[in-house]
Parts: sequence; structure tokens; C-alpha cells
Amino acid sequence: MAPVCLTAAAVVGAVCALSLGTPYVPPGRLLATLGSDGLAGLVVTELRLPRMVLALVAGACLGAAGLVLQEALRNPLAVPEMLGVSSGAALGVAAPLVLALSVPLGLQPFLALAGAAFGGLLTLVAAGFGRSPSSVLLTGAAVAAALQAGLLVLMVMADQLDLQLIYRYLLGSLSARTWDDVTGLLPWLAVAVPALVLCVPVLGVLRLGDDDARALGVRVERARVAALGIAVVLIAPVVAVCGPVAWVGFLAPHLARRLRPDGGAAGWLVRSALYGAVVVLCADQPARLALAPVETPVGAWTALVGVPVGVVLLKRGRRAAKGRGPTRAALPVQGGPLGARPVDDPVPLLRKAER
Repeated sequence: MAPVCLTAAAVVGAVCALSLGTPYVPPGRLLATLGSDGLAGLVVTELRLPRMVLALVAGACLGAAGLVLQEALRNPLAVPEMLGVSSGAALGVAAPLVLALSVPLGLQPFLALAGAAFGGLLTLVAAGFGRSPSSVLLTGAAVAAALQAGLLVLMVMADQLDLQLIYRYLLGSLSARTWDDVTGLLPWLAVAVPALVLCVPVLGVLRLGDDDARALGVRVERARVAALGIAVVLIAPVVAVCGPVAWVGFLAPHLARRLRPDGGAAGWLVRSALYGAVVVLCADQPARLALAPVETPVGAWTALVGVPVGVVLLKRGRRAAKGRGPTRAALPVQGGPLGARPVDDPVPLLRKAER
């Protein structure tokens, strides 16, 4: 059922992305309109199609990055927004704009990468390089708050025009994106996809816990640093082109686990990428059309929908986990029929008079 719903949502979102708007193109004429002369062909081929492709690529990157972070830290709340990665990337792109520094468009992904790496590295250094997953998450929240404060300072320093640009950028937007923006992501994907393939087996081992992972030969701290590095490579170019599209990295992994609980790290990674792509594609349609001709940021819609849905999925997952937990009556026992006791019960301590 889930693959059918996913496919239907993707098809409906793609048709809406290419057909709706000004000018309106009937779905039956889309193939004939692609690449044709005239206003409709130009709008569909050069504006709507690259925007749709960019939404799919950006959503897939954010969904995959969210799953990598959550699996590496064994925490469903480990998302780019909570680890200083997204805030650092946004700060790296927004700072030159406010400081009136002329930066070529091709260098923006590198600035975002530097900012994301700075935020992630600062989190790891302050948390002891990943020795404790909970400390990484808490430290990341503090680092993200500090970087967001830096963004607020930049917004105070900016003039009115730059302030509007920064505000729209910080909420995430796919407006006026072209094929150049899409092709700019391809080199980063060429690096990130092989790294993801190599990372999947390690993520599966990290789910067992730090002690078990070390017993199987995994260097846990290095594995977490590598996972954060892969997440940075996935997130930074997307933030450079689209801005920090919020909460996709939170919602997509939860959908992947909820709809396929026994999928494993590899299956969840693929599904998180697919769900993230569909989420951004569907959220971009109300962003384009709800207040037309004014466009709203797509990040506002992903946050508006993603946060409550993700919280509901998280609560249901916890209830399901409690329901699947072993009951006391089902635990294996030690001893004979007269002295049976569950194996997890502590051995009774002898009183001082009985020793």
C-alpha cells in the first residue's frame, strides 16, 4: 500500500508542478509542450521542470541526511536543524550577502559546506567527538542556537533589501531556480552517493549500541564523525541553492520506519530519500499557488506539515515499541519448577544474619 501511495503522490505532484500556474498547461499536452516554441514551452522547460527536479533532488538529500544522523546517533530527534549543520550552512551563505562581499555563484556551495562543517565540527568538539550520542544532540542544539543568533545579528546589520532576501532564503525557497542550479548539485551527489553506500553497513551495526559495535570491530567515534561528514556533504549544497528547507530530515526517516518497520538501514535509507523527495515536491505546490502571484517559501510548508506529522509518528512509534516489549510472564526463567525466576531479576541479596 505504501509504494502505491508514494507513487501516486509523486505523479500528482509532478503533474501539478508542470501544469498549474500561469500559463496553465493541460496534463494531456505536457509532453507536446516540453521543448516546444512559445511561452508555454519556455515556462515548462526552463522554469517548472528544473524546479521540479530540484525539489526531488533536494528532498532526497535532506531525507537521506536525516536518516544517517538519526541512525548514527541512535536518536529520532537528530536532525540537521538540531546539530548546527543547517544553521552553519545558512550562515556561510548569508554572511557575504550582508557584508557586501562579491562571491561568484559557483562558490556558494563551498561557503555553505564550510559553514556546515564548522557547525558540525564545533558540535563534535564540544561533545567529545561523539563519545555519547545524547551529548552530541544536546550540544548540537546549543550550537544551532548560537549560529541562529549570529544570523539574527546579520539580519539586524542588513539593509531592507538584503533583509528581505535573507528572510526568504532562511525559510527555504525554490523560486526562480534554473538548470544551472540543478547541475550544480551533481558533483556533490557524485561524492555523497558512494559514501552513503559504504556507510549503510556501519549504520546497521551502530544500531546495536556502542559496546556491541566495538565488539564487532567498528570504531564508534570515527563512524559518527564520518556519518556527520556525509550529512554535511548532502546538506550543504542543498542549503546553498534552496536555503534550509526545514524538517524534511525529520519527517522522511520517520515515515520510512513507520511504513516499513523491518526495512533495515539500507531499506530505510532508500525510502527516506524517496519520501523526502515527495515531501518537498508536494510542499512546493502550495508554496507556488496558495497566495499566487506571490510565492511563499517551501520551508514554511514543510515545517508546518512536517512538525505535527513527525511528532504523531514519533508518539505512535514509542507506543508500538512499548506494546512489543517483552512481558514479565514471557521472560525466560532460571531454576527448577519450585525456584523459577525471570533471568533479568537480580539475585536476592542475603541478609547479614544469613551469611
